[in-house]
Amino acid sequence: MPANKNAVTRYFILDKLLANRYHHYSTEDLLRLVNEQLAEMDQEPVSRRTIELDLNYLQEAPFYADIESYQIDDISQRTLKTIKKSCHRYADPSYSIFKKEMTEDEKYLLHEALSLLGQFDGLPNLEGLERLRKGLNVKTDRQIVSFTKNPLENSNMLGELFTRIAQRQVVELHYHRFDVPDEDRKTVVHPYLLKEYNRRWYLIGAADNDRKILSFALDRIDKVVPLPAKEYIPYDGDLNERFEDIIGVSLYDDRPLQTILFWVSDYSKEYVATKPLHDSQRHYKGEKETALRQQYPMLEGGYFFSIECIENYELIRELSSFGKDLLVLSPTDLQQKVRVRVAAQFQAYQTL
Repeated sequence: MPANKNAVTRYFILDKLLANRYHHYSTEDLLRLVNEQLAEMDQEPVSRRTIELDLNYLQEAPFYADIESYQIDDISQRTLKTIKKSCHRYADPSYSIFKKEMTEDEKYLLHEALSLLGQFDGLPNLEGLERLRKGLNVKTDRQIVSFTKNPLENSNMLGELFTRIAQRQVVELHYHRFDVPDEDRKTVVHPYLLKEYNRRWYLIGAADNDRKILSFALDRIDKVVPLPAKEYIPYDGDLNERFEDIIGVSLYDDRPLQTILFWVSDYSKEYVATKPLHDSQRHYKGEKETALRQQYPMLEGGYFFSIECIENYELIRELSSFGKDLLVLSPTDLQQKVRVRVAAQFQAYQTL
């Protein structure tokens, strides 16, 4: 066994890479990826010779890993010509040098978790979960938790994208717009997150050309083409933080965070109080409420609220959805946009 302090760390990293069936790793690729992860842990980089010795050691006692070598056609970055690239992987993708028997407590906890997950509809193409549940003889006699779902026309799309994100794989998306359904559009994306909003699933990822964060409704994606030879660039930071200041999924880097003040009638005030429009929602009481009632004497009863949000389409739609039971008081430009939307709806009804 190589006598250095980060050997076990390297084995752990190599174990995951060798089991990956979504990328092709040469010795140089393994060296680069191992050193990248070692650097993140403030550990010293290793040489190519060390990786070669590690691969040989994993095939000996006590692991006896069956590591196969194979070749693929690749494009040389220097000459731009097709070359043969020698790669390494486990012959059995389910193999791991760190596998061990579960304790009875671990089995019990896994049974409970799978029993709960088995009640969650809307995650297609995750056959591994179903096989594991059956293999452990986990049964769900009755449904306890029920979620509203919006079935996708392509039932495998959610599972397909889930896999690509989990495997950190760049994809080429073929999609269409609702207003031009026959026009095939495509773009290369680094996928990061699957997000559900208003009974529709969205893929959040970065465009390959300019790293701009984009969102794609899954029911507009026609095909997902994996690009295993293309290097995946992870998101720098916590992507979920980008959604903390908005309602929905439409992100705009050039729009400011605003304090939005609105009034809700007696009919809807408890609904809005118990189901906030946004996590930042604040219900004004005491002196602040008294000042607002003096400022808006025409508003009888109801509650005054505010939220901290960046303006987008979903925000305007949400504020407009309550009709006369929710009135935007400030800022005035957002108030006007809601007013125009509601007036257009009223005008459309006038034509019936």
